[in-house]
Amino acid sequence: MTDLRAALTELAAVPRLLVALDFDGVLAPLVDVPSEARPLPAAAAAIGSLATLPDTTVVMVSGRGLADLAAVSGFGAPIRLVGSHGGEFDDGGAVLDDDQRARLDALTAELEALVDGEPGVRLEHKPAGVAVHVRGAAPEVARRVLDAVRSGPAARDGVDATPGKDVLDLAVLQVNKGLAVDVLRERTGADAVLFAGDDVTDETAFAVLRDGDVGVKVGEGETAAGHRVDGPPDVAALLEDLLALRAR
Repeated sequence: MTDLRAALTELAAVPRLLVALDFDGVLAPLVDVPSEARPLPAAAAAIGSLATLPDTTVVMVSGRGLADLAAVSGFGAPIRLVGSHGGEFDDGGAVLDDDQRARLDALTAELEALVDGEPGVRLEHKPAGVAVHVRGAAPEVARRVLDAVRSGPAARDGVDATPGKDVLDLAVLQVNKGLAVDVLRERTGADAVLFAGDDVTDETAFAVLRDGDVGVKVGEGETAAGHRVDGPPDVAALLEDLLALRAR
């Protein structure tokens, strides 16, 4: 891992900067009840100030549905929001054709039947898919449900499965955070990107970073990111440092 402070100093000096951040486990500590997640105040303040700087775009890139992300984060313009692993942008949600819509209806019905009566398991419905959350379930229940989802609905033609921490996200079109970061880079004309994430789903974003970009893995686990911090308080400090450097 190279020196993060030096990397931030170089990043802060680029003409157009894109700051893309996962939410849960990065800006907000992980909690058992997803609706209770909130960003750390220091992180929220730094993000709000960064988003007002010239030629600086700040975007939340989350696996949460767009409406859910807006509700728990409390963020709005000028901070941008991308939900469903890139399936929903705040300037227009996922658009499904007739075949994809029919596939989503069938997927939803199958998942509802599969998890019915399973304690601690919940479904999160999204415009292009459904996420199966097991964070509140007993380990044996979570294992049984996820095994059944992987061998059943997730294996169907036309269904894209994205595993995460205590969640399996199923979509009827291909989405991932790497594709989302590529789209954001193109739309903003960014000269460099900062991306921070904690989950396996964030590795697709780390994989598309280029020379001059900065990738920050939050927490433990193998990663393609060039830097690592321990948790959300460290991310808040990182964002405060970036703000001070870029505000100069």
